[in-house]
Amino acid sequence: MPVAGHADIGLTKLKEKQGGTMTNSSMTALLAERARRQPDDCAYTFIDYDVDPNGYTESLTWAQLHNRAQVLAEELTLFGAAGDRAAILAPQGLDYIVAFFGALQAGLIAAPLSVPQYGVHDERISSVLRDCAPSVILTTSAVSAEVARYALGAGGRTATVVEVDSLDLDAPAQMNAPQARQSKIAYLQYTSGSTRVPAGVVVTHDNVVVNVDQAFSDYFDCSGQTPPGMTFVSWLPFYHDMGLIKGVCAPLVSGRSAVLMSPMAFLQRPARWMQQLALNPGSFSAAPNFAFELAARRTTDEDMAGLDLGDVLGICSGSERVHAATVKRFLDRFGRFNLRAEAIKPSYGLAEATVYVATSDRGQAPNIVRFDYEKLSSGHAMPCESEAAGGADLLGHGTVRSTTMRIVDPESGSENPAGKVGEIWVHGANVAKGYWQRPKETERAFSGRLVKPSSGTPAGPWLRTGDLGVVSDGELFIIGRIKDLLIVDGSNHYPDDIEATIQEMSGGRVAAISVPSAETEHLVTIVEVKKRGTEDEHHERLRTLKRQLTAAISTTHRLRVADIVFVAPGSIPITTSGKIRRSTCVELYGRGEFERLDQSA
Repeated sequence: MPVAGHADIGLTKLKEKQGGTMTNSSMTALLAERARRQPDDCAYTFIDYDVDPNGYTESLTWAQLHNRAQVLAEELTLFGAAGDRAAILAPQGLDYIVAFFGALQAGLIAAPLSVPQYGVHDERISSVLRDCAPSVILTTSAVSAEVARYALGAGGRTATVVEVDSLDLDAPAQMNAPQARQSKIAYLQYTSGSTRVPAGVVVTHDNVVVNVDQAFSDYFDCSGQTPPGMTFVSWLPFYHDMGLIKGVCAPLVSGRSAVLMSPMAFLQRPARWMQQLALNPGSFSAAPNFAFELAARRTTDEDMAGLDLGDVLGICSGSERVHAATVKRFLDRFGRFNLRAEAIKPSYGLAEATVYVATSDRGQAPNIVRFDYEKLSSGHAMPCESEAAGGADLLGHGTVRSTTMRIVDPESGSENPAGKVGEIWVHGANVAKGYWQRPKETERAFSGRLVKPSSGTPAGPWLRTGDLGVVSDGELFIIGRIKDLLIVDGSNHYPDDIEATIQEMSGGRVAAISVPSAETEHLVTIVEVKKRGTEDEHHERLRTLKRQLTAAISTTHRLRVADIVFVAPGSIPITTSGKIRRSTCVELYGRGEFERLDQSA
């Protein structure tokens, strides 16, 4: 655990050296600072549940990590020059973290990726390697044989495969070795590819340090610092923006310790996440909505016996739409173990803004507001007069932000007044530099210009997020993706709201899509359900559920559903980050390729 006071020195001193600004800050400089000022403080702890179901623990101090990163960097200078790419295809663990910082230390641009799917060709990995053309691929001996198949012809060149764990990383680094020229670009954060071929978001060292500072200014009202004794707890994959920042980069920037595990360890037993939150005082974590749902449903009282969540500082819910019903269930489940409601932090962000944009107000429980659904569908947010009224429950994402954000009419480029739904635009030093070698897409997304901006608002450039939001009563509410907007019978409908209504009744993953016909578009829902009971009982349950869902969609959303398709769990295609691939669902439905559990068309 870091010594109180020491952790805050690095970032503060770095600001002082640079006149209070973040200009030219780098994660490599911060790592050297941590190793010098906090050499024996624990930096990262990884709990391996594959080796031992009870958890096999390994840790690195800041001095050990710095030395290993330097040793690896010395090796990497043989295979790439500053600005070359280093793809990381390794299992979750300490070697992944060493690979990431070693690549940065060598002046290379890291490309954090997942291990390819075993035994089949992983087209996503191939497409990313073609895009970034790495000179070196960092992996471990356990998966190097599988990874090596992707090294040949990666982006038109043959990448050198380096097994990080095969090097003598604890040998003393060469103190007098010439320092590699540093790249301002830290890494390429590849999008999940839910609607297109994955694109690499160009993230700089400055982006990371600034954005972590912004996030904790909003979370804790302590610019550049975090509460004493805070510990990061994460199972999120390192190759996704939220997992990389919250699990790897934020601990470095803040000088706090991180306790980590693999995504599979969480999925196998969600209680492990809750247990680590309780076992590490001052814990801070983040996860998508589905993880809150799993933890609430699959953590038993026996799992939590003798544990207390009263010291949890915060759990961010982000990466996908935050559902009000899930937050309520999570708090109901863990409130009995003293989890405070204000510890749950609905958060909004995206890789193009490094990761963080907005969160709920400090010291406040999540604010759930029910909006009139018909008015929301027409682009206006009006809270319902009573809880009983039909509407959409949305979670607030705060009123005061360290980032710069506006709600904009995407067609006219003018700022929307409060209460009017529009596209979320973001401006500032946390916004990435664009997409790797994609000038047209970069221009379209990162070069937004406001028409007649209000006083104190810059004209540009603005990041056009592609997300719909609205400010109501001074607070930001997230609606959904513009590309996912359903237009049925000439009216706009938000798939997240429809899916939330269905999920509350079915209990499984749901995809709401619009399917074109000769004259209009129709609503179709794909609903995952588990088979229970005999065949006859199962079909009767589906018939009953279909009637209930049809009535609920009609009552709540004033919408007729053309088809409800019941499928087995795991049938709905998702991205590597768990987002629904709605466009793929439309294609599969059109070709009749969903294996229906019900027989009605």
